[in-house]
Amino acid sequence: MSASGAIPRIRRALISVSDKGGLVDFARFLVNKGVEILSTGGSASLLAKNGIAVREVSDVTGFPEMLDGRVKTLHPKIHGGLLGVRGNRVHEEQMEQYGINPIDLVVVNLYPFEETVAAGSGFQDCVEQIDIGGPAMIRAAAKNHDSVTVVVDPSDYARVMEDMTVHDGATSHDLRRQLAAAAYARTACYDAAISNWFSRQVGSTFPSRMVLAGRLKQTMRYGENPHQSGAVYLTGEQRPGVATATQIQGKELSYNNFNDTDAAFELVAEFSQTACVIVKHANPCGVAVADTVREAYRKALSCDTESAFGGIVAFNRSLDAETAQDLCDLFLEVIIAPSVDPEASRILSAKKNVRVLVTPSLPDPRSRGVQVKAIAGGLLIQDRDILVAGEDLRVVTKRQPSEQEMRDMLFAFTVGKHVKSNAIVYARNLMTVGIGAGQMSRVNSSRIAALRAAQAAEANGESQSWAVGSVVSSDAFFPFADGLLAAAEAGATAVIQPGGSIRDEEVIKAADDAGLAMVFTGTRHFRH
Repeated sequence: MSASGAIPRIRRALISVSDKGGLVDFARFLVNKGVEILSTGGSASLLAKNGIAVREVSDVTGFPEMLDGRVKTLHPKIHGGLLGVRGNRVHEEQMEQYGINPIDLVVVNLYPFEETVAAGSGFQDCVEQIDIGGPAMIRAAAKNHDSVTVVVDPSDYARVMEDMTVHDGATSHDLRRQLAAAAYARTACYDAAISNWFSRQVGSTFPSRMVLAGRLKQTMRYGENPHQSGAVYLTGEQRPGVATATQIQGKELSYNNFNDTDAAFELVAEFSQTACVIVKHANPCGVAVADTVREAYRKALSCDTESAFGGIVAFNRSLDAETAQDLCDLFLEVIIAPSVDPEASRILSAKKNVRVLVTPSLPDPRSRGVQVKAIAGGLLIQDRDILVAGEDLRVVTKRQPSEQEMRDMLFAFTVGKHVKSNAIVYARNLMTVGIGAGQMSRVNSSRIAALRAAQAAEANGESQSWAVGSVVSSDAFFPFADGLLAAAEAGATAVIQPGGSIRDEEVIKAADDAGLAMVFTGTRHFRH
């Protein structure tokens, strides 16, 4: 603030933007308030073309733009005007000595580096979109926010105009501080995007310094529980999913909705055939593959109609009217699919609170990426789990699995990858019939999955447990034979698991004694 304590009136503004939306109206407002406008390149041309008085920065610095526009504003007459402290006698004397005029408002947004990377541009094109002068001006103005207003987002033009109207051509200290915080956040995100991109270019998965950044998408009424606050941020990763989906109806998504929908959509994307996944509390309670969307949904629902109530339903094909009609019979939180047929959308509109999301495409389950988890004082970071069971399968029992058993085992093992450990999945005819999730002992997960299979049969009017004739998947090896024996007792005929226990031979013997076929994958899929 000035030495007198008065709110500094804006007399001179520097404008240099790549996003020119709303700029002409904002600049015209400034001129009407008596503000002198300095500008560069395309911004200056646009303003002049619209009859707005503008002074080229090169006239102020005495230097033309040079090096293909790489050097425009990197000059003491610009940065001195931004950083000089008003009311500081030494600063003011030096500014007068060198002919530096104060700059009170900076309007800058940065070269579209993130968009250039997202478009798949080549290395050199991306490098050329790394802004140098813009971040320097933004940071200088934000540092001196006691006297300088900095605007990095066109959405803030209205706030500045309103504040200047109220304060007779000046801005309030509160607004300048808020805008300074936004400015530093923007340059931090920009630098994070550059740093992470460069790390990928040199093949560094875990660089010595890891930078994470995001842009606020939505704040929520609360977080995982009502006493917690919550929000979701966009990281810029080009991966289809709930964060970037388009919501076509329903209430605002909650924290738990985002978490559960992400789990459902990532799992359904694993299948090339038509599939449906129903999730509750981030665990699948029903998964099925079928010839049609409706059949896949009905099979998935039949696995556990009780748990599906209030759940999330994900499809990997366009949602049709017939399936939409079935969906209306159940209370659901979220439905997500690559697209929704117009008639299906009309039918679902009768359930106005159901959140319906569409995505441009499915996430690629084989696409590399990282997963991040916060811990006290740090971050746990790992590669995304993209391995699938396939060529390395090894039959370890005397009995070979049938073709149908093998198909069901691969299906179950894929599902198990997305179930909280310890994870046991019973499956039959490309549908889950019982899932045991998140237990501290593997045998208890096996028993719970068998219980769910018996309950599924009963709910569908059958007396024989659906575990009979099923296959069983385990996300990690059986440390003892008890979990496998629980599956055999329930009626399972084949087992797929990673193997690798010191008691593998004991478990294999138990499988042989029970007449089971068993396959080792060599790949563990813990999920926590």
